[in-house]
Amino acid sequence: MEQPVTAGRATRSSGAEPEALEALVGASLTARVTLDERGLVTGWNEGAERLLGYTAGQLTGRRAADLLAEPIPVRGGLPTLAGLPRWNGDVALRHRDGRTLTVGILAHHRPPGADGPAWLVLSALTGRQPPTGLDESLVSWSFAQSPCCAQAIYDTRLRLRRANADMERATALTEEEMRGLRVSEIVDDDAGRRAELGMAHVLRTGEPQYEEPYLRAPGESHEHAWSIFLSALRDHEGTIRGVCLSAHDMTEQFWARKRLQLIAEASRRIGSTLDVTRTAQELTDVTVPVLADFAGVDLLAALDDAPEPPARPVPADGPLLLRRAALRSVTPGAPESVVAAGAVDAYPPGSLPFESLRTGRPALQEVTDPAFTAWLARDPARAARVRAFGVHSVMAVPLAARGTTLGVAFFARHRTQEPFRHDDLVLAGELVARAAVSIDNARRYTRERATAVTLQRSLLPRRLPRQAAVEVASRYLPAGGHAGVGGDWFDVIPLSGARVALVVGDVVGHGLVASATMGRLRTAVRTLADIDLPCDELLTHLDDLVARLNTEEDSDTERRTRGSTRGSAATAAGTGIAESAGTGSAETAGMDSAGSAEAAGDLGATCLYAVYDPVTRRCCFAGAGHPLPAVVSPQGTVDFVGLPTSPPLGVGGLPYEATEVVVPEGSLLALYTNGLIETPDRDVDTGVDRLREALARPAASLDALCDTVLADLLPPRSADDVALLIARTRVLDERQVATWSVPSDPSAVAQTRKDVVAQLERWGLSDTVFVTELVVSELVTNAIRHAQPPVQLRLIHDSTLICEVSDGGSTAPHLRRARTYDEGGRGLLLVAQLTERWGTRQSGTGKTIWAEQDLSPA
Repeated sequence: MEQPVTAGRATRSSGAEPEALEALVGASLTARVTLDERGLVTGWNEGAERLLGYTAGQLTGRRAADLLAEPIPVRGGLPTLAGLPRWNGDVALRHRDGRTLTVGILAHHRPPGADGPAWLVLSALTGRQPPTGLDESLVSWSFAQSPCCAQAIYDTRLRLRRANADMERATALTEEEMRGLRVSEIVDDDAGRRAELGMAHVLRTGEPQYEEPYLRAPGESHEHAWSIFLSALRDHEGTIRGVCLSAHDMTEQFWARKRLQLIAEASRRIGSTLDVTRTAQELTDVTVPVLADFAGVDLLAALDDAPEPPARPVPADGPLLLRRAALRSVTPGAPESVVAAGAVDAYPPGSLPFESLRTGRPALQEVTDPAFTAWLARDPARAARVRAFGVHSVMAVPLAARGTTLGVAFFARHRTQEPFRHDDLVLAGELVARAAVSIDNARRYTRERATAVTLQRSLLPRRLPRQAAVEVASRYLPAGGHAGVGGDWFDVIPLSGARVALVVGDVVGHGLVASATMGRLRTAVRTLADIDLPCDELLTHLDDLVARLNTEEDSDTERRTRGSTRGSAATAAGTGIAESAGTGSAETAGMDSAGSAEAAGDLGATCLYAVYDPVTRRCCFAGAGHPLPAVVSPQGTVDFVGLPTSPPLGVGGLPYEATEVVVPEGSLLALYTNGLIETPDRDVDTGVDRLREALARPAASLDALCDTVLADLLPPRSADDVALLIARTRVLDERQVATWSVPSDPSAVAQTRKDVVAQLERWGLSDTVFVTELVVSELVTNAIRHAQPPVQLRLIHDSTLICEVSDGGSTAPHLRRARTYDEGGRGLLLVAQLTERWGTRQSGTGKTIWAEQDLSPA
């Protein structure tokens, strides 16, 4: 008989010595024969000698086929034995004494080149005649003592007949206590009733059933996940005589799968927006109730007013101030929370959040831990909530990303009876680490966006200047969502001669680069407009500016690229990972890639520049790749001014052309950026049609019209910045303008002064006679002496008094310092001192020198 083996705990194989193994298994109980590819015997053990009577010396080197009493039967359709990896069956062999033996063999064919013989032929000498009763005993013992699953056998009435030791432990009942009971009577819950229905199905159909219930055994503190197989037990005739229930404890695999699912869910849901509060809320939503019954995210209160977290987030000897950013509970309203959302709480040294942030490691405590008890003793309000809701286990995990501490996440269990374990702490650390990166991204984005908005707001006009030519209203809306702040801008610039310039522009891209570029272009437009350049020339100069900015940006990018390449190469050489020198960490990729791409790209911008003259009612338009302006007549007809096709600023090579139209008094001029008419779900033509309809609609005021246009054309969250400028034109009455043609004779200056004084008296501007006489005398005299005819004088009376002298010359005067004995050179300086503003502008036929006096009370 086989020697019994002492029972004990299952352990991993220790790799016992071959000699001990051979002594244990009894090598002579198996006939082992090895053959080479030619079928010659290369090995013959003691078992083979016992089986056929031949010794190893007698058969080594001989053909194994000589031992066959009959040819080996090969089933039809099978390849030859030489092509099979394995063969088994009964073979008729000739014993040394001449008798024939039918022997069951198993032959392994090893592939060419493998170590050892080509064929290994085996036959068990004890396999067909087992010891009496031993097999039945082994089967009975294996069922009762199976360590891998809980098993129970039920008869055709679904009454338990047998149960092994694992089933006894799972149900906390002995086999004797369960015998004769139904499964629904042993396990009194839905899982027991479902199992019984499955067993009834097995009895009817013979088909196996499978279930995965989740339940807690009596006397245990936590639930188990079970994998249950129900199968029919048949006799030799195939008649079903009972049902076998096999249950495998899959709790570890179940929780591992749940953790993977939770991590995948967190990757999908956390960080869906670049909003700090929303991201914190997403973390609590993911973890409750799957991981915890309550979750809260507290951020350092020092982050409220500081652009960067403090270097030492945890004070050495004082309380830690944390602001509750988000919370979630299985109880509606989260009544177990001591801190409301948005409120700040102080955590003393020794408290779980304080110590977790101080050490930088996740921490797990139960209410019975001395540290937790000491914390509650100093916080009666928190202790009352813990007792009221039965909180028994808590975790705290620091929120840290890129080496920066942001706050702490707090988890608690009170409805779930099982306390937190180490695996839960590891899972919480993984989830919080993912959320911390998203929160840090959102915090950085919010800070950069606030900076860009502040910069852009400071660059846009805060108040539109007072001027007589037009009544204006404007709107600027920054992009919503992830697009960020862009480079759209508008401006209203008073010009000489009561004229006004209207400007709308759009810099490609978003963020600080676009806002800074917008500021430079707006300043350039104001500077060029101040020297009264024609519309087309102004855009040409602006185009040159953008081209130079692109050249500077390309040079900076090239220098950065060279520096980055040298740094990467040096790092790669030092670490031996040159192949991966271009890769970045997952944490920094989300924040840096967009900014780098934007900074490295070419600057592009569009612009529309218009100048309106209230005296002549003429409006000059010039565009650089910008949407066409709209003109609304006093009758409500909307027309888009046809401008020549032109490239955006910075392209260069093509001239810009101006278009001049006569605009009736009371008309509306609408200038806008492409964000108003272009949206992801609407083409430009549709946007233009809707803009036409909105502008044609009557409105109580220009501000009301702006609101109507934005409401009709924009979605709740625009994907791009929008700038809108609407101006209602005014016309100066003929009685407000006086014009004289001045002969090219110095004696005409005196008569001109008389005409001016008379006109001022008619306008009731007697107080301005002295200054105006001096200005007219100086400007007309200079034009007659130093310029070319024709000379013309024009006075414009509005909120200011404007004096203009035009001539046919192209040389512009300039201020100079007159010496003591110089006879001239003081007149223009006198004009500059006596008037508010003065200047000169060129025209196609000459130039105009103008001076403006303020008529408001001193």
